[in-house]
Amino acid sequence: MNLSPFPVDPQVMARIRPMQFRDAAAVAALHHAAMGESLWARVGLNFLRVLYGTLIDSEGFLAFVYEEDGEVRGFIAGSTDPDRVMRETFRRAWWLLGPAALPGALRPGVLRRLAQTGRYARVSAVDLPSGCQAESLFCSFAPELRGKRVAGHINKVLFDELAARGHRWVKITTDASNTAARRQLESWGFEARGSFRFYGKEMTTWALDLSASPRVEPRSRHPMLERARPPQG
Repeated sequence: MNLSPFPVDPQVMARIRPMQFRDAAAVAALHHAAMGESLWARVGLNFLRVLYGTLIDSEGFLAFVYEEDGEVRGFIAGSTDPDRVMRETFRRAWWLLGPAALPGALRPGVLRRLAQTGRYARVSAVDLPSGCQAESLFCSFAPELRGKRVAGHINKVLFDELAARGHRWVKITTDASNTAARRQLESWGFEARGSFRFYGKEMTTWALDLSASPRVEPRSRHPMLERARPPQG
């Protein structure tokens, strides 16, 4: 597929900024509303709020929000090394995350799936290019924003940031039956690299070569993001 540069709308880009601690509750609500049957959402809304509030201080965690009139209406979260970031976050803040997770963890089937989580990084790394470690993890928007190309803009912000940090590849995993996600990823130039089974579902691993994509610029030209850019690492 021949891809053209992403058509950036300055008005949409102006509403995207790095996530801050104060956004944790809004981001948790968006995550829970869109992905209520996912494992982290089933653990509970309060757990998601504590998780995002803790992750924001983790080196290697990247998140951006889309804001209108002071209200967070969408977000994207990724990491330069999600396995390490999650392990270190839970080790550092178990005393916060444990109590927040306990009510949801006792729901039928949740504890068993939580026990499988540590295998995710290994089993999802099917046929990935060497050095493909960065990952786009979660993305959600208010329903009325879907189809308005906001998701494309916030994906570009994350991909530009990863490229700026020296990452050539980014990985995404999806439910194999999610045809809408497949169309969106293919429109960005992602390639399906392999399949694996996790949480009782067939999943697909996708990878994008950031260095070869005409839609990715290693340095964002959005001034607010440049001012807020965290140290590389």
